[in-house]
Amino acid sequence: MRETLYSLISKNKLRTALFIIVFSLCLAIVGYALTNIFHWGTAGYVLFGLFIIFYNLILYYNSDKLALAISGARPADPAEYHQLHNVVEELSIAAGIPKPKIYIINDPAPNAFATGRNPQNASVAVTRGLLDMMNREELQGVIAHEFAHIKNYDILLMTIVAIIGGLLILFRDLFLRSMFFFPRRRDSRRSGGIEAILVLAGIALAIVAPLLVVLIRAAISREREYLADASGAFITRHPDGLADALEKIGRYTGKLRTASDATAHLFISNPFGKDKMTVADLFATHPPIQARIARLRQLEI
Repeated sequence: MRETLYSLISKNKLRTALFIIVFSLCLAIVGYALTNIFHWGTAGYVLFGLFIIFYNLILYYNSDKLALAISGARPADPAEYHQLHNVVEELSIAAGIPKPKIYIINDPAPNAFATGRNPQNASVAVTRGLLDMMNREELQGVIAHEFAHIKNYDILLMTIVAIIGGLLILFRDLFLRSMFFFPRRRDSRRSGGIEAILVLAGIALAIVAPLLVVLIRAAISREREYLADASGAFITRHPDGLADALEKIGRYTGKLRTASDATAHLFISNPFGKDKMTVADLFATHPPIQARIARLRQLEI
């Protein structure tokens, strides 16, 4: 059965909700373990419960701001970046979505990403290097690719995965360090046995959870990059524009200075250059850039 755009959007919304629920359960398990290990009592359960509630609210309404801040993005002045604003405006009309906020990342590496919780609250960030390297048709191709992510509701899922991934890595480090700095009580054999089990479970979760996020992030991103390439090409009606842009990006050998492992999958191309290879590995956040170019060259519109 052929998947429609509306079914894809529904799946993205469902996956986002499921990912938040699963992550909340992981936090609850870790909170339960820590509360029992360090004997924080009822107050520990309440504090972790409140943390999960408020964190999810902040995550939903501010994940885009966090992603932009992590990437060092700043608002693009319309006078200074007139062509960029003009391209975004005309493609907004072609894509049938509101004009997103536009940001600039002051870095010579050519790259871009979109973020936000829906098309009405979306942002697009591009690097200075991308603007310097691309002609107008190529810039249109890149922006249209990001608009495809916005229309397909990829942006909320991908942004939440980025922020959760970063938090899990931080949470893992804090958890493991706490084992050394906070001695456990040994007032009974029963509590000692429970603590030992909880310690093992907590350490296993702290190590495995970030790995799971990496795998989920890679699978989500690789699948959606091909679709966003094709959808973006249909918006511009010119697949070669994006293909030419990807060729230029593929020839660039530098790395994006402000990129992190948590946000790498948001960008149109891996900011560490790991998609330049011909075959994607299990942990790759993007499909091989040459494979994407080949698909675009074969696309007939």
